[in-house]
Amino acid sequence: MDQASKGMAWTDPNCPVARAADMVGDRWSLLIIRDAMDGAHSFTDFQQRTSIARNILTDRLRKLIAYGLLIQVDAPSGRRKLYELTDAGRDLFAVIVTLRQWGERHTFGDNEPHSTLLDREGRPLPRVLPVDIDGAAVSVDSTRVQKVSR
Repeated sequence: MDQASKGMAWTDPNCPVARAADMVGDRWSLLIIRDAMDGAHSFTDFQQRTSIARNILTDRLRKLIAYGLLIQVDAPSGRRKLYELTDAGRDLFAVIVTLRQWGERHTFGDNEPHSTLLDREGRPLPRVLPVDIDGAAVSVDSTRVQKVSR
């Protein structure tokens, strides 16, 4: 068991999706992670970008640190703390991209403007699709979950 799962009361202890949702399943946590990926580092950065209430932001930042997704570091001035993604937090990039792309397809009208995630060359990212070991696209129709036997 890793550090993040010690002492957690999991919704469904044998399901990776449920465990991940327990850690980052509320909108504020995902938006904080999104903004950290987009260069936010201070409490003020997160508060201004999300308009989240200060008490809720404080709670979510504490949880994301406890879960091992963010760490606190001293600001260069030494007068305040900044937040940085850990490797586990950075690993959520594919989740954020996939959620973003789902949102682009299912929450906007055809000509409704929205932000766009671009690669280094300024091009929109291609759709993220899961693939099998041979590189073939997989879907809900071509996969199954192997449950833990009790």
